[in-house]
Amino acid sequence: MKQQFGAMNSAYYSHRLLSRLVLIISVLALGMLPAGCAIEGGVPTTATTTNPAPIGQVPTSAPASTPTPTSATWTIGLLDMPRTLLPYQSSVSSARAAAPASELLFPSPVLSFNYGYTSTGVLERIPSLENGDAQIRTSDVYLDDAGSITTTVTQIITQVQQLVVTFHWNPRLRWSDGQPVTADDSVFAYQAAKAAPPSTDVSDRLTQVVAYERVDDHTTRATLRPDFTSPTYFLSFWTPLPKHVLKDTAPDQIFSGDFARQPIGYGPYMLSSRNDREIVLERNPNYFGAVPTTERVTFAFQPNAELLRAGLLNGNLDLAATDRPNDALLKSLTNDTPASALQVTYVPNPNWEHLDFNLDVPVLQDIRVRRAIALGTNRGAMANAIFGGHIPVLDSWVLPGQVEAAPADQLTRYAYNPDEARKQLDDAGFLANDTGIRASADGVSLTLTLLTTENTPVRQDITKLFKNDMQAIGIDIQVQTLPPDQLFSPDGPLFQRQFDMALFGWSASSDPGGLLLWSCAAIPSPDNEFTGDNFAGWCVRDGNRAIREAVTSLDPTQRKAAYLRQQQLWTDNLPVLPLFQRLTVVMAAPGVRGLHPDALAPITWNIGSWERAQP
Repeated sequence: MKQQFGAMNSAYYSHRLLSRLVLIISVLALGMLPAGCAIEGGVPTTATTTNPAPIGQVPTSAPASTPTPTSATWTIGLLDMPRTLLPYQSSVSSARAAAPASELLFPSPVLSFNYGYTSTGVLERIPSLENGDAQIRTSDVYLDDAGSITTTVTQIITQVQQLVVTFHWNPRLRWSDGQPVTADDSVFAYQAAKAAPPSTDVSDRLTQVVAYERVDDHTTRATLRPDFTSPTYFLSFWTPLPKHVLKDTAPDQIFSGDFARQPIGYGPYMLSSRNDREIVLERNPNYFGAVPTTERVTFAFQPNAELLRAGLLNGNLDLAATDRPNDALLKSLTNDTPASALQVTYVPNPNWEHLDFNLDVPVLQDIRVRRAIALGTNRGAMANAIFGGHIPVLDSWVLPGQVEAAPADQLTRYAYNPDEARKQLDDAGFLANDTGIRASADGVSLTLTLLTTENTPVRQDITKLFKNDMQAIGIDIQVQTLPPDQLFSPDGPLFQRQFDMALFGWSASSDPGGLLLWSCAAIPSPDNEFTGDNFAGWCVRDGNRAIREAVTSLDPTQRKAAYLRQQQLWTDNLPVLPLFQRLTVVMAAPGVRGLHPDALAPITWNIGSWERAQP
């Protein structure tokens, strides 16, 4: 059992960032990167689905039910109007905005749900080593003098594993204009991405694929990069785009032009109309699955969450969702629920906040100072104050819902204990004085700068509470804020590692990944052109070995054991203090039944099972 710092009040459950940080580990992982993911395709609309499966346990599709169609309309309130409706998005925020509608237009071949993966029927089955659709081959590769694989012909040749993945597309798929969806449409999407101007989304996905080709009318095959043995190999598909419509369109226009705003898809609904306030979908008569139970789905967009609640109370909306709840909304909903005015579900979403310590800063190299900061931070009070008590504190970077999350009693934990925090600072040689700010024996005050994004309400609240907590134990915190595009720029202080502490967010997916976050090679430096995401600069040999094994092993038992070792080292060394997940609030009118909000899947993932209670 790992050491637990401080009193145990209760058992805690168990982009690149926001702009480019979260993107790599969120949106792109569903394409291929095993690091954290948002949803890349669409959703099932049948009343039943398979049970979600962890990586390595991929189910086949469940039989579709056949509900009786009705003429009802669902009206869904959201905050952010998506720029495009394609399954390919340029950022996590745009992917989340588009997902509720795009998942009804382009059902995902594999759905991320409940931190697992579920088949939707778009593929005849999910590829696996067990069913033979995934195969491991041996490939000869060239190595450079450092032992890394290179495309340059050298005298050093070795053999490595190479995954080849075959996808069998459902032959019943039809575009909403009646044309069949074929393997050529999937290959066309891949080729269009290759020809389009570089973007973080497609370019990082493309680096993991050597070839993606047509086998027959309804079969494609992906050959992955040699030695890229990701356990999420079955996500190396390319969601189809209609070649017969787009073959004469410039690649950049495919992803950002008129078609992206008003596409045709193969899902249960098709686009009927859109304006600045609404997107309206109607039944697709050529849908391959069960007939949708609802004639029309309308997405109504509002500028703030309070107007979403008002729309529900006045009967203009059936349901609404927001991942930016404020204090006023949470207080109002507390009153709404007992009064049966609304149904409210609180879902910890995959975005989680944390504090990074720059381990190149001399004072923060002392583990006692980092422990003091962790022990002196009342994370539980923060979560309660910001999210109304609906979010638990995190113990690790692997989220509680993920299969690889380590048991809390096997990790080093930092329950709030300001007395122990003060003792740690005493032991580190930072003593209390009349100024209230501790200082070293040579008179250097314990002052640290906290870097974060500006105009981010959640982080404004965190920094205020954190500053007060640190003052209580004798640490002076100076807050520095920057616009996200500056903070997360390759030339900015985060990638250049010119900070003491940094507060920002990561986004998780079904597979924890973590190689881009915690490996030694991911520390931003001139050697990697400041592209790594290990901003703390944490490099421990055993931790580096463990995360590499966890990310590349195809054996679920071996992978979970490696993640456990890495989390134990990570929490013991404390390069980062995890805080808590963000909160998604789903609100519904009293008569709505069948909703099942999920952290990863869009609200519409099971729209086929929704119904209204009879008055």
